[in-house]
Amino acid sequence: MKKRMKWIFGGTAGALVAGALLINPPLTNPPVQPGHDLTATNPPPAEIVKILHGACYDCHSDETKWPWYSHVAPVSWWLVEHVNDGRKHLDFSKWPHDDPHRAGRNWGRISDSVSSGDMPFPNYDLMHPAAKLTDAQRDQLANWAEQEADRLRAIAAAQDSE
Repeated sequence: MKKRMKWIFGGTAGALVAGALLINPPLTNPPVQPGHDLTATNPPPAEIVKILHGACYDCHSDETKWPWYSHVAPVSWWLVEHVNDGRKHLDFSKWPHDDPHRAGRNWGRISDSVSSGDMPFPNYDLMHPAAKLTDAQRDQLANWAEQEADRLRAIAAAQDSE
């Protein structure tokens, strides 16, 4: 009887685990609204856009390229949450073109996060080779982002003084 109960319990647990592996959250990419993406108006230089697309857009835009392992639970659960969180903090598909205060703050944060090595996440480039930034690329992006933040802050200050 005990042996039979172990088999029933083991079979039930195995079926639950197998069932959980089949439950995946939707891998969504909301449509990018024309004119809202970072590159829609006054885009950064091509080199910067290339770096952003390679290292940032998968988590920080509505243009996520969902890799094969994003279809495998429980990784899919973590990955969808990670992308949703990334979009919540910074979304290049919803760039504040008409708000120099906010755009300047975004570029300042990008500069800080990239120069400190916080972004892209250090382990992200293991599965995403395009996200692996050289020191030169990291400096280029951080410096350009800081210059753009300064430019936008000056525009915002001029608007405030009017």
